[in-house]
Amino acid sequence: MNPSEQRKGDLRRVIETVGKDRGIKKEIIISALEQAVLMAAQKKLGGTTVLEAHYNGDSGEIDLFQFKKVVQSEPEMLDEVEEIEIQEARKLDPEAVIGDELGIKVEGTGFGRIDAQTAKQVIFQKIRDAEREIIYNEYVHRKGEIITGIARRIERGNLVIDLGKTDALLPRTEIMPGEQFKLGDRVQAYLADVTLTPRGPQLYLTRTSPKYLMKLFEVEVPEIREGIVEIKLCAREPGARSKISVASKDRDVDPVGACVGMKGIRVQNVIQELKGEKIDIIPWSDNPVIFVRSALAPAEISSVRMDERNRTMEIMVEDDQLSLAIGRKGQNVRLAAQLTGWRLDIISKSKLQKRTSEAIFNLQHIESVNETMAQAIYQAGFLNARQVAETSIESLQKIPGYDSLDLATSLKERAGSVIEKAGDLLTVGTLNDDGKGTFTAQPVTLKDAKTLAEERLREMMRQVGSTEIANGKKDKSE
Repeated sequence: MNPSEQRKGDLRRVIETVGKDRGIKKEIIISALEQAVLMAAQKKLGGTTVLEAHYNGDSGEIDLFQFKKVVQSEPEMLDEVEEIEIQEARKLDPEAVIGDELGIKVEGTGFGRIDAQTAKQVIFQKIRDAEREIIYNEYVHRKGEIITGIARRIERGNLVIDLGKTDALLPRTEIMPGEQFKLGDRVQAYLADVTLTPRGPQLYLTRTSPKYLMKLFEVEVPEIREGIVEIKLCAREPGARSKISVASKDRDVDPVGACVGMKGIRVQNVIQELKGEKIDIIPWSDNPVIFVRSALAPAEISSVRMDERNRTMEIMVEDDQLSLAIGRKGQNVRLAAQLTGWRLDIISKSKLQKRTSEAIFNLQHIESVNETMAQAIYQAGFLNARQVAETSIESLQKIPGYDSLDLATSLKERAGSVIEKAGDLLTVGTLNDDGKGTFTAQPVTLKDAKTLAEERLREMMRQVGSTEIANGKKDKSE
């Protein structure tokens, strides 16, 4: 085999081997080779030279073309790098005319070792870029899935997970409280986001997101995967307790029973993966009161007063049910508020009775307001004369018996007179409430995975910047 045939065979083998080993398309490798030859030739022949490189499939080589403008000029005025005389041009192309750009094949460029090194660097850079794009395209479609890998190292407190083809980041803020991983441990997490950075694709994992819990149930419960049972909402305090609401599209399928499984095997598998996190499975309802009652289980609710305008519910429980409704450190009612999206005011029966009697006593100080009227005003949400005096006429017209403008205006004026005479003396019982026997929980708006990932990325970049600044100061001091 002569040298030219060997080179031709070598180049074709490189294209086929790299493509097969790295899983990269043939076109990408050829483009890299063309760019490498082009860069090396540009460096050799000068930066102003107009060049193009094309892979010749028949010869198995990269053909290099130098483009020159066809001109009519005296030999001493001709710029041989960028121009070609019309007579010479027509020897190459009989149809050439003045002003054409003629591509002339460059023969015998004789690239040296430095040029070959440049070509090699460009080829490998192109391959790295292609590999990064392949990895990004593979994992960007897997966002929202559960990923499993091996814990390889720790970077600034964040755990780096080896997924085989690439690494993923499990930030320390996305690891459940008290959870510890050793290097070499198998780690399972939820793929929250995939971003393309100058250093390649960056994968962000989480074990604290409510979406991870929902995905675990989807894996364990066939009815969820098949669309028969749907997880409507999820509220979670990672590592401690969670609540999920479920609904069934088939009347013959119990959504709670499907998630619990025979002898609790399905929910136990999820709890085991979450290191013992308690999980309450609640039937979803479009009736807010029924839904809130279920969300506060196992506490028994005596009564619920709902304020739809402010999305607030006042929930009365028996005194012995108060601690159960609130939960340890307010956890039960806090998760219920987060799950339902309502502000929940838990109050014990004795506390409510005391507050009711104080409010009715206070409201009866308004002229011409008897006990029955005071009860109606209280049921409308007013606890004392000051609140009546400071509210709008429209709000007072919603009280039974005060629907006319004149009656509502008169009630407001009479309440104002009481405040002018007595000040805050009649509101002491409400203003100085010790808080015992009551608890309030506000719903929390959950951020989506992308927002969380972007915030984590910004925080990590800020930390990296701080480290570099600190190192710079240290170098100067040394």
